[in-house]
Amino acid sequence: MAPLRRAGRLAALAGSLLLCLVPHLACRLLGRRSPWPPRFLGLAARSVGARVRVEGRPAEGDIFLLANHVSWLDILALGGATGAAFVSQDGVARWPVVGWLAAQNNTLFVSRERRGGLSRQIDALRTAMLGHQPVALFPEGTTSDGTGLLPFKPTLLAVLLPPPRPVLIQPIHIDYGSAAPDIAWVGEEPARHNVMRILGRKGALPVTIRFLAPFDPADCADRKAIAALARERIAESIAAHQRSSAPPLPPV
Repeated sequence: MAPLRRAGRLAALAGSLLLCLVPHLACRLLGRRSPWPPRFLGLAARSVGARVRVEGRPAEGDIFLLANHVSWLDILALGGATGAAFVSQDGVARWPVVGWLAAQNNTLFVSRERRGGLSRQIDALRTAMLGHQPVALFPEGTTSDGTGLLPFKPTLLAVLLPPPRPVLIQPIHIDYGSAAPDIAWVGEEPARHNVMRILGRKGALPVTIRFLAPFDPADCADRKAIAALARERIAESIAAHQRSSAPPLPPV
């Protein structure tokens, strides 16, 4: 049945793209800001089997989102729920179709290799923040297995000291529950293999987007302190929900 599930989800994904593409291109042609990229991401998440639920509330005003990273599904779920533009590795820009779609959502592509270009990358991120679209960053820099957190890389958080406009940082916990180890993209697994495995997965995939307590970057001494505080809040949420979902101990 897995091949049939893959075919059905790919068809739904293509249908979602066609539904959103024409009005999006029309908005661009008229020089208007398009609301369709986040709508597509939300539809795409549902098309591939995700069922997204939101807990908590986005902070008022402009927000900079820092989230844990488990899967490429994170972008569909979080983008659909928040309308955020993402910071992504520049290699994604060269992926067929995916790179173009990412650009339509104002993705900022940065290089993790060219250290000499860091100031230009921070300047580009600062410019992106001048708009009112939320910006989302996965500070782990890669995906984890969903049961814990990797160290946060604080380099690009220098853009928040000071930010180009008043902004709050809001940590986000993306939670796949017990399915996390099954869908996580870790190790040396090729991208295509992971995509096909998730598309062929049986049943729906519950995903919870948790908006955690926001904070003002001005209250932090430096970018490392920003990274540490965001990581602490996400780690606390992960630990709390792992405890709440653990099976009860057998009676003595």
